[in-house]
Amino acid sequence: MSSNTVVRIDMRDKLPKVASGKVRDLFAIDDDTLLFVASDRISAYDVIMENGIPGKGALLTAMSIYWFKYLVSQVPGLQTHYITNSLPSAISDLSEFQDRSMQVRRLRIIPIESIVRGYITGSGWSEYKKSGTVNGIQLPAGLIEGQKLPQPLWTPSTKAELGDKDENISPEAARKIINNEAIAAKVEELSLKIYSAAAARAESVGIVLADTKFEFGLDANDNVILVDEVLTPDSSRFWPRETWEENLGKAQPSFDKQFLRDWLTSNGLKGKEGVKVPEDVVKQTAEKYREAYEKITGKTS
Repeated sequence: MSSNTVVRIDMRDKLPKVASGKVRDLFAIDDDTLLFVASDRISAYDVIMENGIPGKGALLTAMSIYWFKYLVSQVPGLQTHYITNSLPSAISDLSEFQDRSMQVRRLRIIPIESIVRGYITGSGWSEYKKSGTVNGIQLPAGLIEGQKLPQPLWTPSTKAELGDKDENISPEAARKIINNEAIAAKVEELSLKIYSAAAARAESVGIVLADTKFEFGLDANDNVILVDEVLTPDSSRFWPRETWEENLGKAQPSFDKQFLRDWLTSNGLKGKEGVKVPEDVVKQTAEKYREAYEKITGKTS
């Protein structure tokens, strides 16, 4: 995978851009198909950093493709938006995008972030300390940071526009946003099943999947389809299994962008715009992503 850093995706007017997110740019191939292109941009606390992480987009793409294929074999009835990682003919000469691109089905996106927590940490831990709840769900007293929950929880959030902040919401609030009981129930069911399958796979290679974010879309028949990226260090918290127990009650070491979040927080830069990440933090973040990819997929990057 390339070690170059790509923060701007330029298709040279060969494909029309549909949308641009924190990391991915979306282009229309035809009425039914999109091209997802993952840049090397990195965001934390809903703010995009000035510089990127070299090779990150290719790693995220390869990891998502691995999980899309794996999960379809593990979760009965699961459908994903992934079609192929080959470039469409319109940009077949732009080989620099080969490793960071996926052709995917064009779907109606369900407007929530579908988060599953298997362990109590992050914003869930912050809420629990105040009220004994996570996303309004009452939990047993006496939990400590990093502890495994009695069972995984579906803890959705809003899906904010670029530049805005996602907000944790209760399952009931998410059902109201989705505005269809059957679809909401399917989103929750699939999220929990996917998390369980992924957590078991991660556990088998020495990784704790603390929590993760999914997104879903609907096809013409209102079938619920897994979309976007899936189970990457951008959308998940991965912890080393061998040190998890000894770190209960404090921040866990991780194979994700928590390292960057911690650096921002310790330097008073949480939520600040225009932050340029120092080269040593860039390098260590890249190493965390690479280690997560190699452990889970069994491949070298």
